[in-house]
Amino acid sequence: MNYDVIIIGTGPGGYVAAIRAAQLGLKTAVVEKEALGGICLNWGCIPTKALLKSAQVFEYISHAADYGIQLQGAEADFTAVVKRSRGVADGMSKGIQFLMKKNKIDVLMGFGKIKAGGKVDVKAADGTTKEYSAKHTILATGGRPRELPNLKIDGVKIIEYRKAMTLPSLPKTMVVVGSGAIGVEFAYFYATMGTKVTIVEFMDNIVPVEDEDVSKQLMRSFKKIGIEIMTKSSVESVDTSGEGCKVSVKTEKGNIVLETEIVLSAVGVATNLEGIGLEEVGVKTDKGKVLVDEFYKTNIAGVYAIGDIVPGQALAHVASAEGIICVEKIAGHHPEPLDYGNIPGCTYCSPEIASVGLTEKKAIEAGYEIKVGKFPFSASGKASAAGAKDGFVKIIYDAKYGELLGAHLIGANVTEMIAEIVVARKLETTGHEMLKAVHPHPTMSEAIMEATADAYGEVIHL
Repeated sequence: MNYDVIIIGTGPGGYVAAIRAAQLGLKTAVVEKEALGGICLNWGCIPTKALLKSAQVFEYISHAADYGIQLQGAEADFTAVVKRSRGVADGMSKGIQFLMKKNKIDVLMGFGKIKAGGKVDVKAADGTTKEYSAKHTILATGGRPRELPNLKIDGVKIIEYRKAMTLPSLPKTMVVVGSGAIGVEFAYFYATMGTKVTIVEFMDNIVPVEDEDVSKQLMRSFKKIGIEIMTKSSVESVDTSGEGCKVSVKTEKGNIVLETEIVLSAVGVATNLEGIGLEEVGVKTDKGKVLVDEFYKTNIAGVYAIGDIVPGQALAHVASAEGIICVEKIAGHHPEPLDYGNIPGCTYCSPEIASVGLTEKKAIEAGYEIKVGKFPFSASGKASAAGAKDGFVKIIYDAKYGELLGAHLIGANVTEMIAEIVVARKLETTGHEMLKAVHPHPTMSEAIMEATADAYGEVIHL
């Protein structure tokens, strides 16, 4: 079987690249060892959002009286919540199957391994191996939970995100190690469902990649719902010999022991590079990443890599964009290289977080003279009406030219608002233009205009 393109992995990088390749007239196949859609669709982005929506609905019901509605006896059915999440993921995976058929893309189920001369071996579940050939092979094998030496995942008491989505019952207590997107999303979910949650974070702030003001706001919001937060702390060891777990935590004030039912390890992602033929073919890697050029070519002719396994943000939308750029270049088009400085990041706990561009600290370190504007949702009519006043929009401009350097949002539905900033930065929109672009009232999004007005000393509603 000869193809123009074979893509190994069908996450948001792989399946999107396959569809775009088919659209461009390339004979295309994908290799998948487990389920179409990869981790993101089956065990990450999509099913976690389903869990979080259930938690949000339960939170609304629990606070119905705040909206003038009286309800009694509402309780969460944890098993049904998990079942709904799996149903959403299954439905989306079937959607990918449909898209493969629609675009006449061959699906090769098994474990893919590249070989010299444009060959790809696919080992099926029954152990049989078939060889295929392609002019171009794209590696999109993604990542898996990173495991710390002193925090070995056993799948029962020490778990990772995949197990956290399918626990048989709601734990009474949980320690979440790490406060990146995965950590804080699960912390919010379990705390809202009724688990007593403690977050242990090594860095000075939770969600440490975010602007410090955002981190501090999330900490305040989490503490209000009963989440205990320990920053500048590290898990030294976990004793699972008893009924639960005894977690030894090193803090600034000394070592303490936390007793908990479950430990969720959320300390990042490791790349899936093992066994896919990199060493045999001679593909160069560095620090667990495949080295590629701006169009995702490796050092070996005909071999490309995209997504979590290459340098850059390990995000679904980044992988998709890389896949499209890669196959358009293969097809002889002239795509623009991806601007990694204008990639939005979104975290879907409550309140949500969305950001793009430089933080205030990074902008100052880069030598910019800046104007910073901030508009709290407590001053927003729409946020007040919605009962969602936690959070703010913070926006950073270059004082000299008005360049929009970055924006940092925390609050209800801000993940739906950040695209305005991404497009504005793409179009090189200035602070003056953002200020004079009329935003609808009452909306959460007008806080972007108000924050801009604050940066320029023209804010009306503060």
